[in-house]
Amino acid sequence: MQINVVTIFLLVFVSTFFAAGASGSEPLPEILVIGDLREQDELSSTTSVTVVGADDLKSKQAEHLEEALGFLPNVNFAAGTNRARFFQIRGIGERSQFASPQNPSVGVLIDGIDFTGAADVAGLLDLDQLEVLRGPQGTRYGASGLAGLVYIKSNDPMPDPSADLALGYGSYGRRTGSLVLNYPLSDRTAVRLAADSRQTDGYYDNTFLNREDTNGTDEQSLILKVRHETPSGTLSWVTRAADFDNGYDAFSLDNLRTTLSDEPGHDQHKMVAHGATWQQPLGSLELEAQLSHVSSELLYGYDEDWAYPEIHPFSYSSTDEYARDRDRSSLTLSLSSSREASRDRLSWTGGIHLANQSVALTRTYTFLPGPYTSRYDYQTRSLFGEISLPISASVQFVAGARLERRSQSFSDSESVQFRPEDSLWSGRLALQWDLATQTMAYLSISRGVKSGGFNTDGTLPASLRRFDPESLIEVESGLRAKLVDDRLQLKAALFRADRTDQQIKSSRVTRREDGSTEFVDYLGNAAEGVNQGLEIEARFLVSERWQGRFALGLLNTEFDRFINEFGEDYSGREQAHAPRYTAQGSLNYSAERFNVQIGIEGKDDFYFSDRHNVRSSDYLVVNVSSTLHFDAFDLSIWGRNLTDETIYTRGFGSFGNDPRKDYATEPYFQFGEPRVWGMTLTTQLAGQ
Repeated sequence: MQINVVTIFLLVFVSTFFAAGASGSEPLPEILVIGDLREQDELSSTTSVTVVGADDLKSKQAEHLEEALGFLPNVNFAAGTNRARFFQIRGIGERSQFASPQNPSVGVLIDGIDFTGAADVAGLLDLDQLEVLRGPQGTRYGASGLAGLVYIKSNDPMPDPSADLALGYGSYGRRTGSLVLNYPLSDRTAVRLAADSRQTDGYYDNTFLNREDTNGTDEQSLILKVRHETPSGTLSWVTRAADFDNGYDAFSLDNLRTTLSDEPGHDQHKMVAHGATWQQPLGSLELEAQLSHVSSELLYGYDEDWAYPEIHPFSYSSTDEYARDRDRSSLTLSLSSSREASRDRLSWTGGIHLANQSVALTRTYTFLPGPYTSRYDYQTRSLFGEISLPISASVQFVAGARLERRSQSFSDSESVQFRPEDSLWSGRLALQWDLATQTMAYLSISRGVKSGGFNTDGTLPASLRRFDPESLIEVESGLRAKLVDDRLQLKAALFRADRTDQQIKSSRVTRREDGSTEFVDYLGNAAEGVNQGLEIEARFLVSERWQGRFALGLLNTEFDRFINEFGEDYSGREQAHAPRYTAQGSLNYSAERFNVQIGIEGKDDFYFSDRHNVRSSDYLVVNVSSTLHFDAFDLSIWGRNLTDETIYTRGFGSFGNDPRKDYATEPYFQFGEPRVWGMTLTTQLAGQ
């Protein structure tokens, strides 16, 4: 399957490349990366970065981050909740979180506000662009950027008034609506308000309760933005709010899309976030201050037995629920040389970052004598800086570093206490060569780091209660080019990351007296690991009406040395959630009254865990969207996964949960989205 999929994508790309050379059209527009330390052209960045705009996602009608990940090479996500909260880049990243605190490897920023570890509310309402920066982002983001950074930006207020309405309907009870209002209050002040609502029944049927909505979604989001220009600078304000009240009933004893739960779970997230940014020129310098606060209430619970008590005389009944109150505040102050400075001069940026986060947890579990409570606080204090120095007319030297002090505090109702502190550093060196007028190559070496931590379950032996910080050294070379009269934009990156004290999620499995299985998750360290691969991306204009994009990620991962908790030697084995390839291609045809976009996404199979051998399935899905443009409105008809490929998003393989089989160990799977369809009507109520 791997060879066939990759071959298909390469043939599409090559044929389109030659077609582009034979047709005339306007050049592709410049795309700016805003999630890095300094705003810059995508093709000038010495970081492997993908930028996806709202138009790129039309074939999927994507409304959430997890639905957009197929456009991003070497990016994956972990299910286990209704909406994904954790992501993996180049095979590095977390997969779930239960009682113990966790330090994610992939940062998630939404309108400059930190949602790392709670990105289930990462909707794409009023999207401007989505960016994924792959590889260590230590200078930009510190210890939460070991593998990379996801940056989502919504549209800013505009100087002209407008009002846009969208209504949608589709399969599995899909009902959506959104409203975007933009209004200038004065010549210097504009406000933008966006709100949406999304409901689906989900694609599972609970046959015991005779319901079709136990894994459904009910999501509301709101964005308020204000932009005010003053004689001395610009003040920007954003408020984001979300109310996600989703179900969670995703596992079946029979590995079907029919469940048997008598107490279906839930996946709820209520959030309010505020962020303010002040930007001010100071002669040849630029000052920027960012202040943000997020307050979240997360409630996640599930039916642990996946069934009902009467299914078998030896059955058990159990539920597990985690309620988290999460607050995070941060302040960033930075001073930079002017962005208007010539490329033949030294440019730099530096600053400080302060962040405080607290998480109060209450766990209610059938097999605990009472509620388990804990409180986890951490503080980070960071200094960061980066310089770009011209060595010659065609060569630039880039150096960046970040020093971070992280203090953690944990206590729980079982009298467990931890107060570790880590001093961490990360950084990056890069050389950039201008090979031709619009062709650039680069070579970089980066150090990423992730803080250590602790496991809180009191049943674990002392040797498993603490784990060490993880670090990696990544070497990357890349090429950026604009070809065929700027109608072909090409990017390629080759990388290798050597990981030390790699943090690995494991579980201890025990049998209860009734024969059922209990497992305790914990984090530990593998000695060493290697993640290496290749990423190729292209945007192209075939003609005035035809345009497209292509992306391919190849990944090879392995443990150099790793013996798991069962004494099994996993040295040389692939790491979990690291598919050997991810591929995407799309073509878009635009006419005056008609638009159609077709997209293809492929992903190789991968291990679900580092503690068992259950794998996902590989797949190739087709997505199509067509839009008819009328005078008063647009009508889009779309479909995802048109070939109805079976997609597995989570798998277990080290325990049994079926009393009818005497709890024999067997694989269990959570399914991804089947074939779905819908229609969306959009109209402009006001504005041009």
